[in-house]
Amino acid sequence: MKQLKKFALGLLLFPVTIFAQEIDYSKPIPFDSTVKTGKLKNGLTYYIKKNAKPENKVDLRLVVNAGSILENDDQQGLAHFMEHMNFNGTKRFPKNKLVDYLQSIGVKFGQHLNAYTSFEETVYFLPIPSDSPEKLENGFNIIEDWAFNANLTPEEIEKERGVVLEEYRLGLGAQKRMLGRYLPKMMYKSHYADRLPIGKKEILEKFQYDKIISFYKDWYRPDLMSVIVVGDIDVAQMEKKVIAHFSNYQNPENEKPRKTYEVPNHKETFVAIESDKEESSAQVQLLYKDYGLPKPVVTIKDFKNSLVEGLFTTMLNARLDELTNCATPPFTYGYSYYGQTWARNKKAYQSFAMSQEDKQLSALKVLVTENERARKFGFTQGELDRSKADFLASIEKRFNDRNKTNSENFVSEYQGNFLEKEPSPGIEWTFNMMKKILPGIKLNDVNGFIKEYIKDDNRVVILTGPEKGGLKKPSEQDVLNALKVNADQIKPYEDIAVAKGLLRNQFAAGTIVKRESNDKMGTKTLFLSNGAKVTYKNTDYKNDEVLFEAVSLGGSSLYSNEEMRKVQFANGALAEAGFSGLKLNDINKFMTGKIASVAPYISTSTEGLRGNATPKDLEYLFQMTHAYFTDLNLDVTAFEGYKQKQSAFFKNLASQPGFYFQQEFYTYLNKENPRFNGLIPTEKTWGETDYTMAYKKYKERFANAGDFEFYFVGNVDDQTMESYASKYIASLPASDKKEKAADTGYRFLKGDLKKVVNKGADPKSSVTIMYYGDAVYSPKEAAALEALGEVLTIKLIEELRENESGVYGISARGSMNKVPYQAFNFNIGFPCGPENAEKLTASALKELQKIIDNGPEAKDIAKFKEAELLDYKKNIKENKYWLSNFTKSFINGTNPAEILQTEEKISEITAKDIQDVAKKYLTKDKVIGMLMPEKS
Repeated sequence: MKQLKKFALGLLLFPVTIFAQEIDYSKPIPFDSTVKTGKLKNGLTYYIKKNAKPENKVDLRLVVNAGSILENDDQQGLAHFMEHMNFNGTKRFPKNKLVDYLQSIGVKFGQHLNAYTSFEETVYFLPIPSDSPEKLENGFNIIEDWAFNANLTPEEIEKERGVVLEEYRLGLGAQKRMLGRYLPKMMYKSHYADRLPIGKKEILEKFQYDKIISFYKDWYRPDLMSVIVVGDIDVAQMEKKVIAHFSNYQNPENEKPRKTYEVPNHKETFVAIESDKEESSAQVQLLYKDYGLPKPVVTIKDFKNSLVEGLFTTMLNARLDELTNCATPPFTYGYSYYGQTWARNKKAYQSFAMSQEDKQLSALKVLVTENERARKFGFTQGELDRSKADFLASIEKRFNDRNKTNSENFVSEYQGNFLEKEPSPGIEWTFNMMKKILPGIKLNDVNGFIKEYIKDDNRVVILTGPEKGGLKKPSEQDVLNALKVNADQIKPYEDIAVAKGLLRNQFAAGTIVKRESNDKMGTKTLFLSNGAKVTYKNTDYKNDEVLFEAVSLGGSSLYSNEEMRKVQFANGALAEAGFSGLKLNDINKFMTGKIASVAPYISTSTEGLRGNATPKDLEYLFQMTHAYFTDLNLDVTAFEGYKQKQSAFFKNLASQPGFYFQQEFYTYLNKENPRFNGLIPTEKTWGETDYTMAYKKYKERFANAGDFEFYFVGNVDDQTMESYASKYIASLPASDKKEKAADTGYRFLKGDLKKVVNKGADPKSSVTIMYYGDAVYSPKEAAALEALGEVLTIKLIEELRENESGVYGISARGSMNKVPYQAFNFNIGFPCGPENAEKLTASALKELQKIIDNGPEAKDIAKFKEAELLDYKKNIKENKYWLSNFTKSFINGTNPAEILQTEEKISEITAKDIQDVAKKYLTKDKVIGMLMPEKS
């Protein structure tokens, strides 16, 4: 590991002239040779790559280079409507047969099977099993039908109107209203201002069938399409399938030109100041739009320029992050970048911040000042070196995991190549070229970057925020004044020295007193001299990943009611203080070029730490863990800064109807719980908050490492784990005391209850149906309740979405828990129109009652099992799945080896099991929560 670090450092310090001779910057960026790509005679482009992660699975994607920007005035919203229609029935899969078939092979609607429509494109996602020729063939049948054989019958179009209108309804609210007012300035005199993909309500309600048919015929054509195939497949076989399924289709004789719409330049600075009574946060956006079209990245010189751009962005954002971590942060968060606007062919240098409601102008001033500071003085060598180190660390991690990358990541890359000609040279070329180019990038290269983009014209400033009494709205002149900074008063950035290490106190290492192995699970456990246990599993799922969690029982359940109310909202601030006498900015600088992080937490029933690292940086994870146990800082100023940022985020959150409903609903359910203090902090609860007490309670919770179990999953080896565990964990203070989470005795209200909350101006509602209560935990019943949720979701989608066209999305979830007390929980939730809320609630309960009375249908159980088995086969080769299993097993006191029996347990679930838990738990009291709009 030390050799690797020296190698990376050497790359940064090596004389530039040696590398400069090796690079011909005029050469084009090559295309990845591991990808089979081609174009059919009709113009359809295809990409095919063999990739074995996950096994026995293939990601198919149909990309159509046509979106809402191509709609006629009387077609607004029909590009997106067409996307819906393709799931509603095709030539080979009429009516609901498509979703029915895919569910039968384990593909979940919405979770796996999905699509999106934007201004420029429409994209369909189809991940399917590749373990049988029939499934593969049907996968190609489906994307071929999507491309050319949709059933656009009047009956199917009418059925889908309601679903699309429900999705339209979901987008209503403060953001939509303000967007409609500022978009004409942001996208000045361009087609984009009039072509939001969701469309117009009046058109969606009344369009004639020929309008959507003509859109489909005009724009779903081979020369505007790409088929992407990545997965555990035979490349030559897949290429034959692409040719067989797509070669026979022709482009229209009088095809419409695929226009590219421009965004005109303007000499003015446009200012939009928008507010809304339902907006919760104050935001600032500053755009400096390019004059011309985006420059394509074609040559190695272009690639170098993109690296310069990335280094610039990284350094500037590091400065903005430092400001957010100070005692008086100017905003909750802020960032800048150079990239696309809403139009594919118009880029802009953009700065963004979320601020306190009355600090928008000062936030804008800070963004402008930092841009000007970078333009006038540039960056320091230390900043550049750290950014280069971060780039190298990131690309090295991707390179090391090049054979462990999920197929979906490649699919997105090739989509970008097709739609926007983004280069796709492959990770090997990118890694090697970055190592060559980065050392040669000088401060002058980066410092000149911003000068090209900051200007006084073609500029747009957008302020959005809450509207309420007593809050003064800035004027346009106020905004224009904030854009003016006195460059003579701006000083260069001071680059404070980087810390020398993460630990400051001396400590004596402990020892390993016993070792155990579990060959069945592939784990090893170290019993340490202070009583702590370290269990680790070495995997080959990722080459450059180690995941970590330490967990102990107790959490805030051991706090008194008064203590809980005083510390609830301060717990999140504890890590903001840093550790070992280092502030967050010191730690972040020290960790430049190193990939390791740890975050402590205190939940209701547990306390612990979560983290991740690359194998070479694993020691830093152990050091952070040691510091969080023994040397967390107490810093009142850091807490005050945290409180300011949190207040900016939460202060007006209740103005959002959806959140207001959650707050009112859960306050109602917790009426008898003195520990409940609201979902978010208010001025009153901030006043009650005691940061010092929160710190003391934290120290109590982390005083005894012997009460923790430490879990590691990933690319770890015995020697490294034993060395670090004995040094950093066995040395932690500990005792023999073992704690359990306490049952405080407080529960949600009981009874057959209904709570209606009126909030919001838009015709939007949402419904929550809850069943809950104490129950003796049973692994079999827990599995059956989970299965009931999945099976009921299938039926709810069929009935409430497909048959009644009343919802866009709906789901049901069931579970049982053992800690802090044994209980069950079952929820059904969906958004809908207010006029349909009662009817759809009755429909949902009717579907549940069918299962209670008759049990689930065999085909639905089969769909559930197929999907669960498919997910399990993917998850069992993921580090995060194993880590979650270890921590859940510890908390519940169960055997983690049960994970190996998952397939058997899924197969054993019967219709009777599901019906039995439905009868046992879902025929008694229920609670219905409804959000309804305010009464006019």
